[in-house]
Amino acid sequence: MPENNTNIMLPYNREAEQSVLGSILIDASCMSVAIDYLKSEYFFLPEHREIFTAMRHMYENKAASIDTITISDILAKSGYSDAAGARNYIYQLAQMVPSVANIENYAKIVREQYYLRCLIQLSHDVLENASASGADAKVIMESAEQKLYDMRQGTESNGPKRLKDVIVNGVYDRLKKLNGENKDEYKALSTGFGLLDRYITGLNKSDLILIGARPAMGKTSFALNLAHNLSVVGKKKVVFFSLEMTNEQLAERILASQCAIDAKKFRSGELSDDEWVRLGNAASSLYDTKLYLSDASSITVPEMKSIVRRMRDVDCVIIDYLGLISSSERTENRVQEVTKITKNLKMMAKDLNIPVVCCAQLSRGTEGRGKSHRPQLSDLRESGSIEQDADIVMFLYREVYYAGEKLEEEQENIDKDKTELIVAKNRHGETGTIELVFDSEYTRFRQLETNEHYSEN
Repeated sequence: MPENNTNIMLPYNREAEQSVLGSILIDASCMSVAIDYLKSEYFFLPEHREIFTAMRHMYENKAASIDTITISDILAKSGYSDAAGARNYIYQLAQMVPSVANIENYAKIVREQYYLRCLIQLSHDVLENASASGADAKVIMESAEQKLYDMRQGTESNGPKRLKDVIVNGVYDRLKKLNGENKDEYKALSTGFGLLDRYITGLNKSDLILIGARPAMGKTSFALNLAHNLSVVGKKKVVFFSLEMTNEQLAERILASQCAIDAKKFRSGELSDDEWVRLGNAASSLYDTKLYLSDASSITVPEMKSIVRRMRDVDCVIIDYLGLISSSERTENRVQEVTKITKNLKMMAKDLNIPVVCCAQLSRGTEGRGKSHRPQLSDLRESGSIEQDADIVMFLYREVYYAGEKLEEEQENIDKDKTELIVAKNRHGETGTIELVFDSEYTRFRQLETNEHYSEN
């Protein structure tokens, strides 16, 4: 058995590799099974990689029938082997297969040995990098964790599934769970705003939800309200990444909302005796809350993903805000950078199977839109991929923000606390507008008890 540069014997199974290739030579339909499990690099022996690559090329391009003659000819033309030598070995492969009916088992053995070799290589890389001068432990750990996660994802078959199997094992199974004893574990997460839940059916697993608004509309406050409703009321485990505010500032806003104390008093420290009592009671009620705050000012989506994965059993991630997320790779311009970031956010939601909520700042397009400044999907800054990748897009709009443009008598009629929550895109249902009240001194939103709304389909 060959050795690598760490003097560790690399595992592989010659007979399994030969049986996979031999089965395909005997029955070309075995190729459809093999490609569900294998790639060329999964084969350890170079000649087997070359043969499988040739087979796959012929299968995908339907160039000719897969047999000893055609495969040996391709190998000879590629300069890998002389035609006679290749043909002789390929003929032997076809003779040594115990049973083509076991093609799936042979393929699984080959794949298993490949993953074991990958683990050995990963361990060697970690050891080598950690021993190097000037090694960065954080970078090494995150790199190793990502590679291990990618490897784990690859162990699951991602081939197409028959509709019948999806219905029985997917749809029916989920519906049974939604009506079973532990149904609350499988339902979408409640936002704490009843009408919003009816529109979007709550925060669903694997969804990317965007909350867009111009500055000072209340994006952070609304995101914190969601975090509070999910963790305090819903008893869920939530991670809130703030790239703009410190953990202390976030905690102050949560406390202000919880105990109805003017948020400015957390800056001045001028609290009455009654407010100190309310503050103490509110703080005590939050001690068991599974809400985690992160104020890392420079963080990438892969880093967030790594953090959440390590924490385990996280129910929702909230990020404030998109424009401050660092790119994990170099790009030519900001549009490409944002495109990559939003795709990574969607993949994070899908891979971790949890809802990811992200705030986004709107462009100045709303400012020059005549009388109506209500935001539209086209106002999402810097990239159309934001709208494309998001499952749900919501906007916050407060008319008081534009009061300076109105006549004096018109300004008097503006409700400074009225906020419109506009559901502009919804993959799960209708769009429309929900009226909220923003208590600015307590930095919290609440839904009107009698809520007038309209659909915008």
